[in-house]
Amino acid sequence: MRLPFICAGFVAAFGAGMLATHIVPHAEAQPAAAAMMPRIVNLATMTDEEIGNLIPNTDLRSRTLVATTEGTVGVQSGNVARHYHADADEIQLILDGAGSFWLGDREFQIKAGDLIIIPRGTPHAGSRATTGRFRALAIKLPPQRAGDTIAAPAP
Repeated sequence: MRLPFICAGFVAAFGAGMLATHIVPHAEAQPAAAAMMPRIVNLATMTDEEIGNLIPNTDLRSRTLVATTEGTVGVQSGNVARHYHADADEIQLILDGAGSFWLGDREFQIKAGDLIIIPRGTPHAGSRATTGRFRALAIKLPPQRAGDTIAAPAP
């Protein structure tokens, strides 16, 4: 007597799972890069056009260079509004440009060669370049999920 109900339950659960795959958005913060392979990328000669188009409503270009299940490595050019990531730590190596950068509730002067360590939940950016455009190598651990760029109010 119970067997039909158990079978119906499995069918309903399977159907709900199939429906959820079409309703729930997939978590991809950045387009996937090519599979990991040996190569040399010269970031100093990479043009803004090679980095990518401007992200809508920003002055930022971004290109993922390496994408693994553990983290991503990308190059960014430009400025971005102050924000934080709830689920990803970020490390930025400033390659070019100088100016101000918000980290937490303090504004710092940064320049090429500076390494910025940004634990998840820490408001950052809102930068203003005074020399050139900021260009940075950005590492996110784990990979940033879609929707994990959360606007942060000015301090």
